[in-house]
Amino acid sequence: MSDPTRPHGPRIIAIANQKGGVGKTTTTINLGAALAEQGQKVMIVDLDPQGNASTGLGIDIEDREFTTYEFLLEDIDLGQIIQPTRAENLSIIPATVDLSSADIELISNEKRSFLLHDALRQTAIDRYDLDYVLIDCPPSLNLLTVNAMVAAHSVLVPLQSEFFALEGLSQLMLTIREVRQSANPKLRIEGVVLTMFDARNNLSGQVEKDARDNLGDLVFKTLIPRNVRLSEAPSYSMSVLDYDPQSRGADAYRALAKELMQNQALVAA
Repeated sequence: MSDPTRPHGPRIIAIANQKGGVGKTTTTINLGAALAEQGQKVMIVDLDPQGNASTGLGIDIEDREFTTYEFLLEDIDLGQIIQPTRAENLSIIPATVDLSSADIELISNEKRSFLLHDALRQTAIDRYDLDYVLIDCPPSLNLLTVNAMVAAHSVLVPLQSEFFALEGLSQLMLTIREVRQSANPKLRIEGVVLTMFDARNNLSGQVEKDARDNLGDLVFKTLIPRNVRLSEAPSYSMSVLDYDPQSRGADAYRALAKELMQNQALVAA
């Protein structure tokens, strides 16, 4: 159960965008791996019923006996739910399609918006000595995503560098504002990261300009490139940092991790 007297826990970041195909899971996996490479202890919570973050980090379906579903709705020992990955300092709570039914089951639960918040603040979490928890949200603004925002300290938004990129962002910002007003007043926007950026493409440059003009300092300086190695890595069930450590994609996520950590240090100062 949740303990309000416990000492400061990990930094919890929800990685969310209701549009699919924007690089949300790719960012969760590779930012997590890059933070872990920096010596940070990181846990990913796969909150997407598709379970792509779990697959992308090498957790086979048959090894997902206990998942985010049990983490939210049942009293199961954390040692049975949290799984290590091949990357040092990086663990995951995996997901399966069972999680899709949780959204329906949550509706009748009085604490439906706070289940992930409380699960991540149980005293048993402390023994993992985590620095970061990254939540891979589903590509919709459903009750699971709301749970992530209520649980999180901040929201990181991947934004695809393509036409109509900013469309739909206003709805996400509205949801963040509503959560801030109703359940999590300290929730802030960690930043917007431009993904699938192609410097040879004028459109990518225009999307970057529009994003920076509209969102200012909320947009990370780091740009995530369109990179073949980034696309290939999930099919080998590993992060791009493990698959091809020297690739442009790996370097970009290292830069994003360092920028994130610098921003955290400024906020804490």
